[in-house]
Amino acid sequence: MRIALIRSMFLALMVGISGVAHATPVATGSEPVVAAAASPDVQVMTINLNTADEATLQRELSGVGAAKAKAIVAYREANGAFASTDELLEVKGIGKAIFDKNRDRVAVN
Repeated sequence: MRIALIRSMFLALMVGISGVAHATPVATGSEPVVAAAASPDVQVMTINLNTADEATLQRELSGVGAAKAKAIVAYREANGAFASTDELLEVKGIGKAIFDKNRDRVAVN
């Protein structure tokens, strides 16, 4: 009885796996498989800390969520325009790790 149960469970598992394998889409030759970030010619979009709104900061900067984006804008409104990108470290919640991840993405034009 146990052997029959094990065999039927194994069969059901194999049928389920084969159904998933056949349901996955196959990549066509017309679409590139390589991500754009892997190309050395790709330019990183820079965000101007003095003009960007909260939504843009949150969307474009790594590790910056709604609260940190709001803190960046509040700091800018309280202290004036950023003089350099290093001043971003003065914003509460922005540490060296987040700054280093986004160093190439921010500017103060």
